[in-house]
Amino acid sequence: MSEQLREQIKTLEERHTALSVRQSRKEMDKILADGFYEIGSSGFMFTKEECLETGVVLTEMTLHHFDMQMLADDIVLTTYFVEDKTRNRNTLRSSIWKYIDGRWQLSFHQGTITSLKVNEFKRPV
Repeated sequence: MSEQLREQIKTLEERHTALSVRQSRKEMDKILADGFYEIGSSGFMFTKEECLETGVVLTEMTLHHFDMQMLADDIVLTTYFVEDKTRNRNTLRSSIWKYIDGRWQLSFHQGTITSLKVNEFKRPV
């Protein structure tokens, strides 16, 4: 895995969680793959259509402890820790990105609420 690809995917994750992007149906449509679905921190599942129609939660989030694994030449798994400053809670996140039609698109995303603080997070060995 190249460092350039890692940085590209990390940038896409940061865009996916950015308020400016989450407020834009057009930008979200570019990022989310047609078959996208999410298991939200609420425990509910959402499709791309639901995210575009009803919108996504608009919060100020920062990413920490980003990691990425290649699952195939055109599929990557990302995991990271998010501090949600708006809702004053933290989540562990995972995403699957697929290279579709000449660009990386978000295919799956999951957020799980955690009581851990960013400095308490330890990635399993």
